[in-house]
This record gives sequence, C-alpha cells and structure tokens, in this order.
Amino acid sequence: MGEQEQVLSKVDSTMPTRVLAILGMHRSGTSCLTGSLQAAGLFLGDCHTWNKHNEKGNRENQKFVDLHDAILAANGGAWDSPPATAVWQDEHVAWATDLLQAHAGESTFGFKDPRALLVIDGWKALYPKMEFIGIYRHPNAVAKSLEKRNYRHRDEWLELWYAYNTILYQQYLSNPFPILCFDDDEALLDDKIIRAAGQLGLVRKSDDHKFYTSELRHNDSSGDQALPEHISQLYQKLKNAEF
Repeated sequence: MGEQEQVLSKVDSTMPTRVLAILGMHRSGTSCLTGSLQAAGLFLGDCHTWNKHNEKGNRENQKFVDLHDAILAANGGAWDSPPATAVWQDEHVAWATDLLQAHAGESTFGFKDPRALLVIDGWKALYPKMEFIGIYRHPNAVAKSLEKRNYRHRDEWLELWYAYNTILYQQYLSNPFPILCFDDDEALLDDKIIRAAGQLGLVRKSDDHKFYTSELRHNDSSGDQALPEHISQLYQKLKNAEF
C-alpha cells in the first residue's frame, strides 16, 4: 500500500466530523463570508484577524495557504497563474491530512483560501464528504480591486476571475451548495448569510456578533466598461445559481 492509500485509510477515524470549505476568488467577499460564519459558530482554528487589505483579517489559516501554494508551484503555477491541472503528490496529501487531523476534535471545522478552488479535486479525494459554500463578485469590481494591489492590465484580472469562477460554477453544478453574491447591499447579504449559515447548522447568537458591514467593501462595478462575452455569460450563470 502506497503512502497516499495509507493516508486515505485513516480519514474517517481521525478527521473532524464535518469540514466546510469557503470557496471564492480573491477580493470577492470570501473574508467577510468566512468571518460571518465564524461568528455563527464555525471553528477556523488559527487564522489571520488583521492585514492591511482586510480590516478584520482575511480569516485564512496560513498553513492551508502554504499547502496550496506548494501544490500550485509543484504544478508550475501560482495563485495568479493557475496551472492546467493541480496534481497532489503524496507529500501534499500527507500535509493536508495532518492539517485536518490537527482539528479532529472539532464537530465542524472550516477553512478559507481562494487558492483552494485551484486545488479542490485533491481536497475532495482526501475528504469526500467535504461541504462547500461559495461567494462571487462582479468581475469589474474584482479587477478594480486587484489592479490597486498588483501591476497588471484589467483584461488579465478578468481572465483570472473567469478561471476561478469557472471552477466555482462547475463545483456547484456537480453538487449544489449555497452561493452568495458580494454585490448585494449590506442588509440583503447579511440576511442571505444568516439563512445559508442556518442551512449549514450554524447560528449567529445575536446582531452583536455580526461580522460584515458595508465598510469592508471598497470597490463596486458601477460605470465600468462592458465585459467580454464569455465572462458576462459566466457572471449571469452565477447570478442564476445564487442562494
């Protein structure tokens, strides 16, 4: 029995009872969604609670980010240059297993990293009953936000939006899960988060525990130029799939 088969044989007895992955592209509201689910009782373990681009932190566990970066690099890619495929080596499977086993005592453990979309098949193979919730945002808003942080042309960021959200939509089609829209106004988005959390068995104790406010969103899509047809079509598909 190879290393990967040995690791997979341990999954049921040593993993958290439930694992929830929050899916979505960079600058698309994943931090707000993750913080909101944490406020409703989702255990995230050690996660970032502040950085200069997210006033309340991106809620990412750096160990998961490091794993995803390593997988992407091993396949000749990176977060902003997705590889054609993301094959997990035995060392990646063992690494991921260790991360989940470190939280084996939790009834529901969650993690968030936009890179997870690019390596999601490996997570599904390791933990087949993994649950998902997703969020997306207008392509122009994402491109505008990324342009402020990185020196690339808008068209490149739009294509990256397409790559990430194609995977998000494909995952939804294979096994539907709640998908939210970060373009919604604060009240509507908060209502949807509460309902989606409830569907996942998570309950926010009171409005005093509310994580998301509109001040956390710094860009919108108003007044921007038209989208390429394939990107516009995918955006509409996500709108149609919305929770």
